[in-house]
Amino acid sequence: MMKPEIQTAMNAQINEELFSAYLYAAMVNYFEEINLKGAAKWMRIQVQEEMAHAHKFFEYMVSRNAKIILKAINGPKSDWKSPLAAWEAAYKHECHITECINRLYAKASDMKDPATMQFLDWFVNEQVEEESNTSDIVAQMKMVKDAPGGLFLLDRELAARTTGAAAAPEAV
Repeated sequence: MMKPEIQTAMNAQINEELFSAYLYAAMVNYFEEINLKGAAKWMRIQVQEEMAHAHKFFEYMVSRNAKIILKAINGPKSDWKSPLAAWEAAYKHECHITECINRLYAKASDMKDPATMQFLDWFVNEQVEEESNTSDIVAQMKMVKDAPGGLFLLDRELAARTTGAAAAPEAV
């Protein structure tokens, strides 16, 4: 049985993951509006991944007979001053999610809940990848600066992203 403190924290993380999907959906719209179709495609896949992450938490809680309490999801920002600013916001958000996962892991450790710690191992590793991916794109955007040709090439590269295994929810 999942302890109430873990259950509350897991419910909060479901909300964080769903907010992430909202945020990245807003970025899809932003990139579509400024005609960066590759960035929009990249973010569409990110929306799917975040929904899959929320689903993983949901299914894990169901498997532990925990009570799921869904709360309202705040609306995200919907406009950025530049593509770079949007990617910087994505990176900052991934750093925030990493901190959330780390706090959740620490709570599971403090509460002596090895099953939840093992479940969270996947998310700890996933966040390393998420931060790395967005950080790399921020660095590339900074290299491009205001060069339209560079932005065009980077957008084409972003369009090549495919749905990875992380986007597919796993059975728990």
